[in-house]
Amino acid sequence: MKSFMNEFKEFAMRGNVLDMAIGIIIGGAFTAIVTALVDNIISPLIGMLIAVDFNHLAVTVNGVELLYGAFIMAVVKFIIVAFVLFCLIKAMNKAASLAKKEEPAEEEAPTTKECPFCKTEIHIDATRCPHCTSIIEE
Repeated sequence: MKSFMNEFKEFAMRGNVLDMAIGIIIGGAFTAIVTALVDNIISPLIGMLIAVDFNHLAVTVNGVELLYGAFIMAVVKFIIVAFVLFCLIKAMNKAASLAKKEEPAEEEAPTTKECPFCKTEIHIDATRCPHCTSIIEE
């Protein structure tokens, strides 16, 4: 039982699990902010433009009230959350790409050199030019 608890503790304290938990908590708080924004500001503003309160738009079918205005406001909330998340992820990707500055590639040691007599390219270790047969001094 003790090893099980140690394994669980190791799992729970792993970085990804903690990051996910923090994200869920912040997401819940953000959802409350977006809900308040849509319900208290955006919905009344749209209602002013078309002279209808979206929260009360409904249709009754066979004695059942269908609140399609609430559905429209839920879609608006979703679009706002999706847009903010898109902007946030885009900014994080941009920051990550800026943090990853490409390091200049190391130059490889030359494998060839030029013959001082005939100016052809020869192997770096050659002591005689294969083209003009001149002796190459170091």
